[in-house]
Amino acid sequence: MERRSFLKKAAVGAAAGAAAAPALAADLPTIKWRCASSFPKSLDTLYGAADLVSKRVAAATGGKFQIQVFAAGEIVPGPAVLDAVKDATVECGHTCSYYYVGKDPTFAIETCIPFGLNSRQQTAWMMEGGGLELFREFFKDYNIHNIPCGNTGAQMGGWFRKEIKTVEDLKGLKFRVGGFTGQALAKLGVVPQQIPGSDIYPALEKGTIDAAEWVGPYDDQKLGFNKVAKYYYYPGFWEGGPQI
Repeated sequence: MERRSFLKKAAVGAAAGAAAAPALAADLPTIKWRCASSFPKSLDTLYGAADLVSKRVAAATGGKFQIQVFAAGEIVPGPAVLDAVKDATVECGHTCSYYYVGKDPTFAIETCIPFGLNSRQQTAWMMEGGGLELFREFFKDYNIHNIPCGNTGAQMGGWFRKEIKTVEDLKGLKFRVGGFTGQALAKLGVVPQQIPGSDIYPALEKGTIDAAEWVGPYDDQKLGFNKVAKYYYYPGFWEGGPQI
């Protein structure tokens, strides 16, 4: 009998708490943010992650904190997200830091570097090894508060229009590749191209580039790379654990 009485009271308490939540939210100011994504809407994993977070934030705050997510190119191009946040064009952005190595090579380390950490090591360093504190100091110079938003794990080596058999085959290869890796591959004769995700397919189809890496089979096929480049290589030693 005591157990039944406790369960009944607990249920009443829970219902009262749930009823109080909207009332508490009603007293809060309404906040509306815009989030610029570096990713196209067709990628339901990458773009979709930010969209999911925006919906959960709205639900948790009774609609008082609204984040509207904009795909790459809707407000700013994908590679311009960092500057958009820095200059307060938007309140937040969803991107990969290694896109901005042209500003400072340090950005690469916050995402990944060739032969670098795997996903578990990157997360351990960020959350337990002081990495996040170091990068919070670094991002202050850009008027940004950075928040790790997951990790893709080891990525694929990419799609190639021609078969690669030796290092010699890399010479002169116009390769879409992100981050600091382009500088490393350039030592092997590769001509690195940093192209936003939404622009890779037409460049690969037209032969403007000879090869492209993005993430892995699911996202790559969403973007259609398998239709215009039949050679697929794994793994991408330059992306052992990219942090978003």
